[in-house]
Amino acid sequence: MNRWLKQVSIVAISTFMMASMLSHATSLPDFTELVDEASPAVVNISTEQTVTTRTSSQSGQQLGPNSEELNEFFKHFFGQQPFGRNAPEQGEQQRSSLGSGFIISHDGYILTNNHVIDGADIIHVRLSDRREYVATLVGTDPRTDLALLKIDADELPIVKMGDSDKLKPGQWVLAIGSPFGFDYTVTAGIVSATGRNLPSDSYVPFIQTDVAINPGNSGGPLFNLDGEVVGINSQIYTRSGGFMGVSFAIPSKVAMSVVDQLKTDGKVSRAWLGVLIQDVSNDLAESFGLDRSSGALISRVLPDSPAEKSGLKSGDIIMTFNGESIEHSGELPYVVGQMKAGDEIDAKVYRDGKEQTITVTLEAIPNDPKVLAESKQDQNRLGMIVGDIPEEMAKEFDIDNGVVIEQVIGGTAARNGLQQGDVITMLNGKHIKSVSDFTEIAKDIPNGRSVPMRVIRQGYPMFIPFKIME
Repeated sequence: MNRWLKQVSIVAISTFMMASMLSHATSLPDFTELVDEASPAVVNISTEQTVTTRTSSQSGQQLGPNSEELNEFFKHFFGQQPFGRNAPEQGEQQRSSLGSGFIISHDGYILTNNHVIDGADIIHVRLSDRREYVATLVGTDPRTDLALLKIDADELPIVKMGDSDKLKPGQWVLAIGSPFGFDYTVTAGIVSATGRNLPSDSYVPFIQTDVAINPGNSGGPLFNLDGEVVGINSQIYTRSGGFMGVSFAIPSKVAMSVVDQLKTDGKVSRAWLGVLIQDVSNDLAESFGLDRSSGALISRVLPDSPAEKSGLKSGDIIMTFNGESIEHSGELPYVVGQMKAGDEIDAKVYRDGKEQTITVTLEAIPNDPKVLAESKQDQNRLGMIVGDIPEEMAKEFDIDNGVVIEQVIGGTAARNGLQQGDVITMLNGKHIKSVSDFTEIAKDIPNGRSVPMRVIRQGYPMFIPFKIME
């Protein structure tokens, strides 16, 4: 009797587990219908570019990025070696790239990434039915890494555009593209986060996903479960060169605002405020008398900028801008970037313990690269924001050149032990006299090798080995 009961119990448990597994399986999304409907509007993009090459006169090996490792990479994935080992000492070679895109209008407008077609002489577009076209470049926007193409065709299938603002972490998303040249590869995952600000892109609040994205997926669409494009796959975070579970897509809202300007003008114009900003930590919020940590704290107002002309000051905390709440500092560059030169907006700021409204007339982003370099908030790969040395500090510590660290963002600067208030007077053997000097010298710092940095901390000079990790 006991044996019979034990067998019945085992069967019952097994039946329950099978039912539970079947129930769980049926709750997972089925993407087949979505893929059938959306795939015809996804395209493969390949480019041709003629480049001038030169080789070492002694070894015959090419100089620059055309390395043996890159040759092996292409040979492994594409069965070809675009940069031949026996290249002539001087001449022209054809370089190609692969990517994805998608059709947004029946008359042939196609959206992709700027880096997919950057520098191309010829852009080829292949549809799902194997028709091929040579595309015309309508316009590009490197700041958001978007490009708009046009092919001479009619009655083309198109994607449905969705509202990226409605995305929430945990929602299912799906990508279609051509990773490593494998056309119409489908990968799926979930939204990991929204509104991500990357060090190299302050104008895009990226969608972070765990969808498998690899070389060739760039420019392809990211769909929600309704079959709507909510993003354009653009970047991955990797230490190996391949997918590691963290990928980023440009929100559809950002993309379509860029498309409208590219169609009309062939370029995108943005407004400029001219401030350096940082997040408001809990400690800073308490020190300023705020109830909670929110807003964008102005650490520096650039000379002759719209911010300076409007009366904004260092120490102001921008709470809302043009009616949009600013919870984190990274949200401000995107909001400003959506405006146009000449727009007059109201900024609500927290100053001296109370809120006040300041009217700002925005201007076009300046063409002067030095001004642009100084206006980048957190794009310095050294992990810090630097500024001119205040006159009081220069007198107190008898300093006549260098830059002061206004903020340690993290990463490299933090790992090397740098602190806010440190004065950097020399980097990699070169004296620093201004912020522009520092910016130019920093560009040439190699990865993975220590260089000398002279720092003055509270009046005491010292050298430290400064190293940017690969």
